[in-house]
Amino acid sequence: MANKLISEIGLPKSIANIFAARNIVTAKDALSLTEFQLMELLDVGWAEVTSAVAHISAIVCPPYQSALSLMEQRVKNEHLAGHLPTGLKGLDEALCGGIPFGVLTELVGPAGIGKTQFCLKLSLLASLPSSYGGLDGHVIYIDVESKFSSRRLIEIGAKSFPEIFLMKGMAKKMSGRILVWRPASLSEFTERLQQIKVSLHQNEVKLLVIDSMAALVSGFSRFGSIFKEIKSTISLALPIVFPKSLPLPSIANFTDWAHSRECEQGIPRQHPLGWHVSFIKSLAEFSRIPIVVTNQVRSQSSDEACQFSFQVQRWKETKEDHARYGSHLVAALGVHWAHAVTIRLVLEAKSGQRFLKVSKSPISAPLAFPFDITASGMSLLSDDGIELTGPDINAIHSQGHSDIINFTGESLQ
Repeated sequence: MANKLISEIGLPKSIANIFAARNIVTAKDALSLTEFQLMELLDVGWAEVTSAVAHISAIVCPPYQSALSLMEQRVKNEHLAGHLPTGLKGLDEALCGGIPFGVLTELVGPAGIGKTQFCLKLSLLASLPSSYGGLDGHVIYIDVESKFSSRRLIEIGAKSFPEIFLMKGMAKKMSGRILVWRPASLSEFTERLQQIKVSLHQNEVKLLVIDSMAALVSGFSRFGSIFKEIKSTISLALPIVFPKSLPLPSIANFTDWAHSRECEQGIPRQHPLGWHVSFIKSLAEFSRIPIVVTNQVRSQSSDEACQFSFQVQRWKETKEDHARYGSHLVAALGVHWAHAVTIRLVLEAKSGQRFLKVSKSPISAPLAFPFDITASGMSLLSDDGIELTGPDINAIHSQGHSDIINFTGESLQ
C-alpha cells in the first residue's frame, strides 16, 4: 500500500497537482516527510498539509477489521477476489480455485521442466469464453527468453478444448487475444511497464505473464548488450567497486557476484530489479488480475549464509540438508523477490519424475503433485497432494533431469 500512487488516492485535484509538481508520487513519498517538511516543500498551509496527510494515511493504513467482517466483505465482492482455474484439479483445490487475482504467482524451476508450457496453458484459459470456464479476455505475454511458441499454443488448445479450437476461425480468434511482446533490453522493459498499466484497462486484459523475470538480469547476456546497463544501474544504488584488475563476472552470474560483494562489504541488499518488482506487485493489486511470472534456478553458494534464515540457514546445516535431500538449487533473484511473490509454485524433478510443489501460499499447506507434460499441456498424475515438511518445502531438486544448467553453463547431473 505504501506504493499507492498519490493520483489514485482521491485527494482534491488542487493539492494532488501540487504533490505531482514536487515529484511526490507515492504515499510512501508523502508519509516519509514531516508536516513541516511538506509545508516547506509544497508551499501550502498547515491545514492543507494535515488534511492531505490524514487522508493518505487513512487510505494506506486502514483500520483493523475482524475476521468475520473480512469474510463478509469477500463474499460481497467475490468478483474482486476471483481466481483463474488452471484445469489441474488438485492444484485448484489447494489454491481455493486457481491462480488468485491481485497478487504475484511465481513459477520457479530448472530449464526444460515445464514453466513455459504451464504459462501457455494459462494464457489459453484466460482467453477462453466464460461459458467454457475462461476469463474471456486478452493476455499480455512478455516473452523475455523468446520461448513462446504459437504452434505449441494451438496444439495445447486443440487437444485441451477440441470443441472450441476445431470450430472454424476459433483458433485464430483465441490466439489473437494473446498479445506477445519481446523486450530487447531492460530499459525497454522498464518503459513498456508504464504503458502496460494503461493497456490492462483499454484491452480488457485478464492475465499478465512475464517469462522470465530472472532473464531480465541474466538472459540478455546472450546478446552481449545488457551488462553495461545493469552495471550502471547497480552502481547508482550500491557502492560496489569494479577494479580494473578484477575480471568482470559473466553476465549470467552477475546477480550472484554482486550479492557476494554486498555480503563482504556489509552492504544492505538492494535488488537490481527492485523498482520493477514493486511496480509489478502494485500493478497486480490495483488491476485485480492474476500476474504470473517465471523464475530460474541457480546453484547455491556458501556466501548465502548472510540471507534470511527462513530461506537459507547456516551453510553447514544447509549443506547437510542438501546431502540428505539431493538438492543444491535455489530460486534466482534472492530474498527481496521471494517476499514480493504471494504464491510460489516450484517445478522440479526427483528420480526422473516431475513434481509441482506449492512451496509458498497463504491459503494452502505445502503440497507436491506428480505431473507430466503431454500434448494438452501439463497434466497431474494424482490430484492428491503429498504434504511436505522441513527443508523439502523450499528445496528444488534436479535428479534425473539432464536439461538443468547452472549459471556457469555446466550441466548438473
